[in-house]
Amino acid sequence: MSTRTSILGLILLAVGPAWGWSPPTEQPAVIDPTALVRRAIQHRIDAGGSHQPLRYRLRKTDEQHDTTKDIIETKDGDVARLVALHGQPLSDQASQAELDRLNTLADHPEIQQHRHQREQKDEDRANRLMRLLPDAFLFRFEGLVPCAAGQCYRLSFAPNPHFDPPDLEAAVLRGLAGEVWIDEAQERLTRLDGHLISNVDFGWGIVGKLDKGGTIQIEQADVGGHDWEVTGLKLNLHGKALMVKSLSFQITEEASDFSLVPSGLDYRKAIQLLEEGPIVP
Repeated sequence: MSTRTSILGLILLAVGPAWGWSPPTEQPAVIDPTALVRRAIQHRIDAGGSHQPLRYRLRKTDEQHDTTKDIIETKDGDVARLVALHGQPLSDQASQAELDRLNTLADHPEIQQHRHQREQKDEDRANRLMRLLPDAFLFRFEGLVPCAAGQCYRLSFAPNPHFDPPDLEAAVLRGLAGEVWIDEAQERLTRLDGHLISNVDFGWGIVGKLDKGGTIQIEQADVGGHDWEVTGLKLNLHGKALMVKSLSFQITEEASDFSLVPSGLDYRKAIQLLEEGPIVP
């Protein structure tokens, strides 16, 4: 889901549980947890080639904003219309401002092209970082447990002391520990919960530090047709940028109301659909 990949790439798509933990049920014969994680990551990357474009609603809250957007994926990148603030529909004036913005976007394809290029770079970046996870962590099989997807493998993970990050962006993996859930049937990652067990340096275009104790939580689900999408994201991270300026990520995202849109849809047609009105939750 490319509108959100910048966040996922920024925080590595790495990440307590929404379900109560149940004791493991029957145990699989032999589980190689690292191989299982490697397959789950590869399934995610491979699925990008067959992904069908979607329309969905995304609510995002942070320390200053609470926005809900109607988003359509297109071959030219994602297009979004703001439809609510703090859970309330926009005023007539704010709604007209959104329509004016979309009309301007339709008249300036270079804006959309630049946005699409950024989305693609973020996606490539996130995939590169995801491929590092099997080497960056030591995984342990904790059991086969009930989960929202049906049955999930529950794995714990901790930093691999022998992992040598290729760059500052990947260095944050050295301070992360937690648990992952992987759907048994499709071998897709359904949940990642993580916490920083030590202070870590990072890159991301700036130099800084994330403080020990921060948490990252991500949920994914099959939204239809074996298409797995991020449905929930919670970040609670603090640190310093340039080692001086305070840095805080306190973000919650909830994606819902997924529906298919025609393949090959261009961004101008998506704007027309958005202008006809938001999807009904």
